[in-house]
Amino acid sequence: MKVAHLVSSFLEDGGPGDELVDLAAVSGTTGVEPVVVVLGSSGDRWEVSRLRRLGVPVVELGLAPWDPRAVRRTARVLREHGVDLVHTHRRNADVIGGLATRLGRGPALPLVSTLYTVENLPSNPADRLRRTAKILLRRRVAARTVAISHLQRERYRRFSGTDRGLVIVPNGLADPGLLSADERARVRSARGVADDGILAVSAAPMRRGQGQDLLLDAVSAVPPSVSLTVVLLGDGPLRPWLVSRVEADEVLAARVHFEPRTPHDPARDVIGAADLFLHTARSGALPLPLIRAVALGVPAVASHVGGVPEIVTRGTGLLVPLDADSIADAVVRLAADRALRARLGKGARGHFLATFEARGWAVRLRGVYDEVLARVPAEPVSRPVGSGPATLPPTFFDAR
Repeated sequence: MKVAHLVSSFLEDGGPGDELVDLAAVSGTTGVEPVVVVLGSSGDRWEVSRLRRLGVPVVELGLAPWDPRAVRRTARVLREHGVDLVHTHRRNADVIGGLATRLGRGPALPLVSTLYTVENLPSNPADRLRRTAKILLRRRVAARTVAISHLQRERYRRFSGTDRGLVIVPNGLADPGLLSADERARVRSARGVADDGILAVSAAPMRRGQGQDLLLDAVSAVPPSVSLTVVLLGDGPLRPWLVSRVEADEVLAARVHFEPRTPHDPARDVIGAADLFLHTARSGALPLPLIRAVALGVPAVASHVGGVPEIVTRGTGLLVPLDADSIADAVVRLAADRALRARLGKGARGHFLATFEARGWAVRLRGVYDEVLARVPAEPVSRPVGSGPATLPPTFFDAR
């Protein structure tokens, strides 16, 4: 089966990036041969280079958004590569892909579309009209719409009045593997973390809505008796302000450290060596940094928003409201209970392997593709997140 993944670029916030490379790397095990079509310029050679090293054809059309030539050029690429099915990612690709699959003398190519954001409910009639138009378009062109979280499914159902044709398949990541004891010790020592100290890491982009201000408030509220080191990874427009706030506060300056992170650095070492992962964003469909943390077996303290509860469960971490004192209390609780951290860390690792590991993701998508190609009628969604053959042995949680 040859599947064309149609994207606008690899730079869109919340769109496919490293995940698509990880999916391509394992697609061959499911009998899927991927082709990637980039409507614009990729803007970043990292993903393109990695895809081509995997033997995946990548076609860059180099067109501006909504260029009228995009439909015919995309249709030509689909014909040239003998594509069986098109999988679109984000709105521009949905529109172009939907039109391109219908060009030609034969029947239209089947199309699958993935939702990437959790939108607020319509605020006025004009907003509702715009949302309705998008939903009607997706219903018209997509045989299946893939939601990556239950929250997306619920919002889509409320907008459209039905969830017919909607399936829930969370995005996945390649397994990064756990750090060895020596690796953990090396990373922690380099950051001055004592044997009995607590290392907490946050890896969210430093911009509005990601909650670093709330995180710093919480760190200030953690009692001095807790030996806490917090590493903030990444960059963004708010970084200068965050740095200046930390430098002006003695408590924060003693606890908080900033480390650069390039866009394609998974920060495996520092996240994997942490005792807990902090995620205080104010929204998010299925945050990739959190998935990476559970993959590395790190328990999380995370805001109860968006699709976060589908990553951070009672068995993998602590969910908290958007309140600094609540976050601080959760940090103190985990810091004081090594056994709880170990149990949640094991639960996190198991949850990743069962639900978010790339091979399971590829298998579930193959099931969606098979249904579409077999023209199985679209029914209201009934399968839960993580459903499919990628499951853990029943004894996984028995050995502690």
